[in-house]
Amino acid sequence: MLIRRESFQIVSAQAQLNAENRKALITRLRGFQDLIGARAHLAGRVEQAARRVAELHNFSEIRIPLLERIELYQRSSGETSDVVEKQMYSFSDRDEAETVVALRPEGTPGVVRAYIEAGFDRSDPEQRFYYFGPMFRRERPQKGRLRQFSQFGVEVFGRPDAACDAELLIMVDELRRELGLELQFQINSLGDSRCRPAFRDALLNWGRSNLDRLCRDCHERLERNPLRLLDCKIDVEVTASAPTTGEYLCDPCRDHFSIVEQLLTASGIPYVVNPRLVRGLDYYTRTAFEVVSSEIGSQNAVVAGGRYDGLVQALGGAPVAGTGFAIGVERLALALEATQLREEGPKVVVVALGNAAVPQANRLAADLRQRGLRTELTSPERGLKSLMRRADKLGAQYALIIGENELERGVVQVRDLRKSCQREIALSEVAEHVKTDAAQYL
Repeated sequence: MLIRRESFQIVSAQAQLNAENRKALITRLRGFQDLIGARAHLAGRVEQAARRVAELHNFSEIRIPLLERIELYQRSSGETSDVVEKQMYSFSDRDEAETVVALRPEGTPGVVRAYIEAGFDRSDPEQRFYYFGPMFRRERPQKGRLRQFSQFGVEVFGRPDAACDAELLIMVDELRRELGLELQFQINSLGDSRCRPAFRDALLNWGRSNLDRLCRDCHERLERNPLRLLDCKIDVEVTASAPTTGEYLCDPCRDHFSIVEQLLTASGIPYVVNPRLVRGLDYYTRTAFEVVSSEIGSQNAVVAGGRYDGLVQALGGAPVAGTGFAIGVERLALALEATQLREEGPKVVVVALGNAAVPQANRLAADLRQRGLRTELTSPERGLKSLMRRADKLGAQYALIIGENELERGVVQVRDLRKSCQREIALSEVAEHVKTDAAQYL
């Protein structure tokens, strides 16, 4: 029996160790997420609406690989960009040449490569594509910034005109209205190869004279790509005195940007000119834009894009103009979720402690619903802790608790789950009190 007991203990210990190892192996990686239920549905809504808008504008779908040669991003995004310097997932393939490959951090370079390889740049330059799928960047994770995220993007080739830039922003506005979102449009012009060198030199000289005020990253960027100084999130206050692109635009670039502004105004799309908007990628020229949401915190850019007229040629193709944008699907879904919660109003859970409280709880729940509040009546056969977990799971803002003691005294315990506080209110006054208090969340 002793041998059997020791054997059992060894087997039990091994089983426990295996269970712990299995738990460690299946833990979700930092910076990655699962979209389940309502959140998956919202992301799907964004993708479906974006696809519908793109197809109404006569875009065709393109599907590109997740894996590309690393040179594609080095030559397009720029070796000084954060994407290339810090964020790419790259590794050597096991082929004979030990090709260095990267998981795609963005969609535009892959679409441009596919466009060139298909021969469109010479045989039929004017093309309109849309794509969607996962992207990968090894960033510091936070709300709205993930290491795997989904993008929906569009690219237009062979259209150098300002009307095409405006059309892209009009598309975003159509999507915004379809989803019922309030977004802010920010635009800027980065100039072109004729006028940007003068702006670059002015920014370089400014950076050198303010070197001691700039962060370490900006020290490294200054000589290689001084435009990146304006994209720095650390030196925002310092760069407020730096030169802006608008001061150095040549007449053709100024006229191009003016037409974009006129077309947006004619379409009834409010916008602001943000002279510090340069984007973090090297290939942009002339029009650049971001669309931001006030609903989702510091990572608030939900759409970004602009013109990249030299990129096709830089990757080995003909000198064909290009422009496009990408939507952060999860970020736009977050904005949609926040908007829906505000429109739906606060949720209320009525907790009946015991069957005797159910009739009064039913009447109270009906009164709250008549006042326009989303209300659920919980099971009277569960304990208070379990019912509070249910309220938290539902995302409720209020829990109204009625037990035998409350029935005898004609009161209700009102627990504000957002403020983590509770007070006792007369039964006859509780519905109006919750309705009035809830107005602050609407």
